[in-house]
Amino acid sequence: MISQKCYIFGALRPKELVYKPGKDDLVIAADRGVEVLSGLGIVPDVIIGDFDSLGYTPSGKNVQVLPVVKDDTDVGYAIKYALLEGYTDFVIYGGIGGLIDHTYANIQLAAYVSKHGGRAIFVGDDYYVTAITDNSIHLKGESKRVSVFAADTKVSGVTVKGLKYELENAELKSSFPLGVSNEFIGKDANISVKSGTLIIMTQTKI
Repeated sequence: MISQKCYIFGALRPKELVYKPGKDDLVIAADRGVEVLSGLGIVPDVIIGDFDSLGYTPSGKNVQVLPVVKDDTDVGYAIKYALLEGYTDFVIYGGIGGLIDHTYANIQLAAYVSKHGGRAIFVGDDYYVTAITDNSIHLKGESKRVSVFAADTKVSGVTVKGLKYELENAELKSSFPLGVSNEFIGKDANISVKSGTLIIMTQTKI
């Protein structure tokens, strides 16, 4: 396990770098993330993609060219590459708020990382998305809204404290959005789950 973070940049340019890569962190450009990083003045350590959206194939020893026809997204490949390298702490830009199908895919990838013992924060312009598995998360009460969804068919032992609508040892299902649009009430919140994976969407920095 590596203590440094892995930063992955996708196709959408962020309004701001809420989290900034440190000198020892791993930075990966996923396809058009190459252009995003170039505009931000950041040199990627690794470039991964099929480069269909970029329009050309970058050159260099740090470039991994993927087939266009594949069973995963470029961001998904980037995540799996970093997991194999020992990274478990991810910050991912450019994957939330664009095409709805790719946004949904990236929400699923947040759950994938969580189920593999890591934590991925997908950063959008207005929302942060992460996931927890048999674990808990502490959220600063700095914004208005947070939603909690079951990533699995059934998630049990869900407890929500410090929000307008609290839960105690509850069960959430992927077929019913019970946890949507909860609200902060001027204090920090804690969300935990005993069995299963929860998707957390919030307007406050995680």
